[in-house]
Amino acid sequence: MLLIPAIDLKDGKCVRLKQGAMDKATVFSDDPAATAQRWLKLGARRLHVVDLNGAAAGRPKNESAIKAIVAAVGDKLPIQLGGGIRDLDTVERLLDSGASYVIIGTAAVKTPGFLHDACTAFPGHVMVALDAKDGKVAVDGW
Repeated sequence: MLLIPAIDLKDGKCVRLKQGAMDKATVFSDDPAATAQRWLKLGARRLHVVDLNGAAAGRPKNESAIKAIVAAVGDKLPIQLGGGIRDLDTVERLLDSGASYVIIGTAAVKTPGFLHDACTAFPGHVMVALDAKDGKVAVDGW
């Protein structure tokens, strides 16, 4: 079994939202890179990073925090990154910056052609995340 620790980013900080509510965030750390290093020291073999602001805005918003995470641990463990990935230019930029995988969520459901194009352009580097609520696929967060 592979347990994958997650870092959720909001306003450059590591947070956990209560039921997806952006205004109900608990801050766990002001230093995402240090948090990533902590997970690495604890034995993580992969890291899951979500740009919550990016998911809400439809484009990445925490790129400086993401770059710091990649600089801190990207050469030691794969990073899968999601949140606001809606076009091929963003996929390419994030993969070029050191993410091993991009995670497409809402756009996989709303624009399946984009998902197809991303998988074709970046084979082996695209993952899909689907949330469910009451037995149905949920998009746009909770």
